[in-house]
Amino acid sequence: MVRYYTRVCNFYYGKNSKILVNKKKAISLNQSKEISFDQVEIITRKSKKIISINQIKNLPKSVRKKINFDLVKVKSKKNNFSNFNFKKIPNLLGVLNLTPDSFSDGGKFNSKVRGINHATNLINNGANLIDVGGESTRPGSKAISDNLEWRRINKVLESLIKKRIPISLDTRKSNIMEKGINLGVKLINDVSGLDFDTNTVNILKKYKFPFVIQHSQGVPENMQKKPSYKNELLDIYDFFEKKIKLIRSKGITHNNIILDPGIGFGKNLKHNMSLIYNISIFHSLGFPILVGNSRKKFIKELSGKNDSKSRIGGTLASSIYLMMQGVQILRIHDVNEITQGLKIFKKIIDN
Repeated sequence: MVRYYTRVCNFYYGKNSKILVNKKKAISLNQSKEISFDQVEIITRKSKKIISINQIKNLPKSVRKKINFDLVKVKSKKNNFSNFNFKKIPNLLGVLNLTPDSFSDGGKFNSKVRGINHATNLINNGANLIDVGGESTRPGSKAISDNLEWRRINKVLESLIKKRIPISLDTRKSNIMEKGINLGVKLINDVSGLDFDTNTVNILKKYKFPFVIQHSQGVPENMQKKPSYKNELLDIYDFFEKKIKLIRSKGITHNNIILDPGIGFGKNLKHNMSLIYNISIFHSLGFPILVGNSRKKFIKELSGKNDSKSRIGGTLASSIYLMMQGVQILRIHDVNEITQGLKIFKKIIDN
């Protein structure tokens, strides 16, 4: 039996979007007139076809039923949680690596004073939440013990939470998650897709806690050694669908769940570009989308001799594209610069 997937496309943003939605010429994303679309791409493992929304009614009954089922989830309102406001996109998840070996800023903020100051600056510059991590998951990195990971982050977490700075905890370990939840973090961000530690789902169920499901092929030690897919876009879509069914079967019933396709985690340039270009397919799963595009290797691979250490240009360009595809959350290192760029872009297209 042929499996159909729905990717909403041809987006409008700001003033133009509101006009088109009011004229019923476009459909709003998540019941927000700020962003809308007027086409859908119908995808199978063998074909792709883009049609306008007013052509959906002409599709064969079984296909029409599937597309309309997906559109219900695309259009559904996203309730705010973990300090994210899904009426205004994109939200920014600021990065605080308390590690000596992270891929772009290892050792730069891994002291209590520098970590606290950096997190404070990220919030002041426009981040909605700070993603704090004590274990590097860059390509080639190895897992560290729970004790070492907790020693790296606990004092900074305590201080930031006392200062009422909202925190996302970037960890693969259920023991670290539980300690962070008890301290007062707002979100769990597990780059392993809840696969690294078999107790993770139990902890998330116990506390009814918001979390990110990230896709990753392999583990950091080997994930970039010839990653391969039959179809990276549809394989990862299927991964999310199966993972959601699994957590429902385990008793997690809330919808405070975020999906992250995991740019650079077991993907080559072709895979990453396919995911970014077609990112709006994941709206039909019905959950907010998070993308970690900041400073990633694809920027170096595409820019060649124009690569730079901070990769702000490539991060900003991809951030604008992702915003225009309705992505609700971006994980960002240089929050002030990206906020500045997004503000200017929004003002220009709304002029």
